[in-house]
Amino acid sequence: MKRFYKLATAEQAEGGAIVRLDGRVLKTPAKAEMHLPTLALAEAIAGEWQAQQDEIRPQSMPLMQLAATAIDRVMVDASFASNDLVRYGETDLLSYRADEPATLAERQAAEWQPLLDWFRDRYDVQMNVTSGIIAVAQPTELKPRLERVCAGLDAWRLTALHGATTNSGSVVIGLALLDGRLDADGAHRVALLDEMHQAERWGEDAEAVARRTGLLADLQAAARFLALLPARR
Repeated sequence: MKRFYKLATAEQAEGGAIVRLDGRVLKTPAKAEMHLPTLALAEAIAGEWQAQQDEIRPQSMPLMQLAATAIDRVMVDASFASNDLVRYGETDLLSYRADEPATLAERQAAEWQPLLDWFRDRYDVQMNVTSGIIAVAQPTELKPRLERVCAGLDAWRLTALHGATTNSGSVVIGLALLDGRLDADGAHRVALLDEMHQAERWGEDAEAVARRTGLLADLQAAARFLALLPARR
């Protein structure tokens, strides 16, 4: 799409803030006016629009994409996000450990187990762990606990949590990012622990490097989005 505006601005509005493109209120892909919870988030999204060149590249506006998802999808029906998070919890990346090589198994234990211990203490559920490819059943209380966590989040935070979880493959990592237990770089490191171990042993692959770079950008966007929201009550 060609750029069709000259100036993107943000301003306070009733209940939050809005973005304007040449004076017109920015709308989501579903044509809803984009009313945002803070001026800081509106300014950041306006900055994404202002940074566009002759061609508008939606993939270069991750905050806009997260906000649009929150308004067009999560505010309409949050069940898809809650259901996805439960599914990721039941097959969480951190629950599946390597048998070998020993160096990878040791690194997984050192990096992943403290996060599972934090999750247990924070959410009162001990997730089960297995090695190899055999599936492991999670405690029956995990599903209702995650559903309650999701129900207690506003649409903005649930959207960011959903993005961080689906990108990292772990609801534990997603919640750790949400709660400030991990920053984006830390979430990226633990999510790609297996892949980085392989790269250290066998060398880099250009496609894998590009994928890892994209994942880091996604996690950084989720973390920034969360930082621009009002304080949690």
